Amino acid sequence: MPEPSSCLDSASTPRGRPVRRRWITGLRLAPAIVAVACSPGGPEFDVLLRGGRVVDGSGGPAVLADVGLRDGFIVEVGELDPGSANEELDISGLVIAPGFIDMHSHAELDEDYGRDGKPFLAQGITTVVMGVDGFGTWKVGERLASWAEEGIGVNALAFVGHGAIRREVLGSDDRPPTSDEMERMKMMVRNAMEEGALGLSTGLFYTPAFYASTEEVIELGRVAAEWDGAIYDTHDRDLGATYQGIGYDASVAEGIRIGEESGLRVIFSHFNPQGSTNRGRAEVGAALIAEARDRGVEVSAAQHPYTATQSNLRAYALPRWAAAGGREAVADRFADPDTLALLRRQIVESLAMRGGPQMILFADPDPRLNGKTLAEVGEAWGADIPTTVRRILEENGNATVMNLELYDPVNTRYLAQKPWMMTCTDGRTPAEGQAVTHPRVYGAFPKKLREFVVEEELLELPFVIRSFTGLAADFLRLSDRGYVRAGMRADLVVFDLERYEDRATFEEPHQYPEGVEHLMINGQFAIRNGAFTEALAGHALRADGRLVEGLPVGPGQAGGS
Repeated sequence: MPEPSSCLDSASTPRGRPVRRRWITGLRLAPAIVAVACSPGGPEFDVLLRGGRVVDGSGGPAVLADVGLRDGFIVEVGELDPGSANEELDISGLVIAPGFIDMHSHAELDEDYGRDGKPFLAQGITTVVMGVDGFGTWKVGERLASWAEEGIGVNALAFVGHGAIRREVLGSDDRPPTSDEMERMKMMVRNAMEEGALGLSTGLFYTPAFYASTEEVIELGRVAAEWDGAIYDTHDRDLGATYQGIGYDASVAEGIRIGEESGLRVIFSHFNPQGSTNRGRAEVGAALIAEARDRGVEVSAAQHPYTATQSNLRAYALPRWAAAGGREAVADRFADPDTLALLRRQIVESLAMRGGPQMILFADPDPRLNGKTLAEVGEAWGADIPTTVRRILEENGNATVMNLELYDPVNTRYLAQKPWMMTCTDGRTPAEGQAVTHPRVYGAFPKKLREFVVEEELLELPFVIRSFTGLAADFLRLSDRGYVRAGMRADLVVFDLERYEDRATFEEPHQYPEGVEHLMINGQFAIRNGAFTEALAGHALRADGRLVEGLPVGPGQAGGS
């Protein structure tokens, strides 16, 4: 494979010009680590980012250093000579960090309106993890190829989804698969892994995946585990607000068991207990993870900092037994007088666990619903809540909703301090014309940093940046991303710590955050001087790090196709 047209010093101890210790805004800056670059003629670098505060993704202290880039890679970090680049940018006073990695994303990269990834770029995100919650297609190769052909604004990797496979093979049936059906499901998992899937994702909270036994998931997980380093990503069965569920504690234990017995590494999606009965109980789930890690199970998690969730009305309002069989079966149950009486009672009970219909806010493109609470829709229609739910499900099939105030901020802060906690948006690119959506798609990363580092001083900047970058890259085994180091791909964010802040609210969500001055993806500017460049610089990535396009790998990096 071709390499960047410069060379890197291969000595085990980095060499280069000495770098003085300096002090900036209260942060003690360690000496820069330098890898010497050389070029046989002409400028050493395509771009030189001069004088930034490098927070390199390792969790170590900030470093005042220059960063030299060539051919889409970082080739030198240190005190570099003026005039050694085709282009030089003064980023004095700004933070330069690895591009952020969204560990649980619903970016609409398959749609024209979401392909550019702008809500994610504006936060400093350069890589998103897709196919989560069990929804990822088993035709992973087709999806990656489509991203490569059409172009995407961010790098993207994908899981294969258990729920998507189960729906294709069993429909919405509440039953175990036959032996033939299980073999077909295994084939689909194997196909996806061969084509570059990260591993198996589940949304055991959702139908039809809810109908799967733990053993079913373990059996499919063992297929994925035939690939070294494969991951089990789970929106687990019950975060604490599932009607007639198994409970938060048992749900976390089940997720760990699936990973441990299948041989998959585990990450809990948007990990945080839900509901009033779980306020202050984050330590329970954290203890289960700590115990598993102590016995050698690789378990991690991701979080966003909001108190509201986003899902769909059917998942929040209907008991799971009532959703079996799909839309027509649900309609038949509502039409049966005896079943209807039971449903009406259980809809009220299910919503009560979530704070009541006034806490269910529609983020659906349907203009009749968007921006209104379930209580407000019912009042406008002159209907009680069970009747309103029935009408929406019959007319729309389903509807996207947020559940306000479901997460406890105390739990969120507790979990943010864990060294295995990564960061995600859990955000879905809003459809065109969709007035209300969850603000996390625009602000999850700046909100976490602003609240926990700047305002509350709960966490140090390097610790949070690591949760955005190196920690995620290590878990994903991306050997050439996640750090500001020589040999890494030039996925970089340059931001003003004083101005880096979320602006999206539940009332006015379509607001990009402030503070990102420059964003580079694979060496191309996606944001320059605070403005989008419209570049589609993202790569479609296989789990092994290979690029679908077969682009060059960096010096000392394995892979390439």
